[in-house]
Amino acid sequence: MPMLRRLAQLEFAVSVIILAVIVGLVFAAAIMRFFGHPLIWSVDMAQLLFIWLCFFGAARSMRSKSHIAIDLVARRLAYKRRFALESVLTVVIIIFLGLLANEGYKLTILNWQRKFGDSGISYAWVTAAVPVGAIMIAIALARNAVVAWLGRKDRDLIYSRPETDVTVVTEL
Repeated sequence: MPMLRRLAQLEFAVSVIILAVIVGLVFAAAIMRFFGHPLIWSVDMAQLLFIWLCFFGAARSMRSKSHIAIDLVARRLAYKRRFALESVLTVVIIIFLGLLANEGYKLTILNWQRKFGDSGISYAWVTAAVPVGAIMIAIALARNAVVAWLGRKDRDLIYSRPETDVTVVTEL
């Protein structure tokens, strides 16, 4: 799935850029405030970028199976039952993400005329993170499900890494 790998690389690059801009904005705002010339719009922009960063991070975490899980009961299930449970949960979550994307789109359209704080830009740029993020997470989850279904003989799971995989993913 080279296209999905490119998408993951693009998401990572955008996340790094967004984080750097947030840090730069907050730093510049602090320095300018110290000198008596506050950048009033910088806090609004940092908040806007932060919501986007949260969704990019959630998609990356879903793709790498890094979300926090409470799996005390699920870990005790036999592989086939655990796989069935994860499959059902995947369907439920993808339906929820579809509803979230749909409602987020409606909210974005409703907020197009509304201004975001002192920045003067449309509030729709904030609310657009919801449908875009939901779609990115759904794509990552669908990819995990396909890989797990194809790797059933290797006992792959949709949400859980193999017990032997305890390393932290640091690259794409």
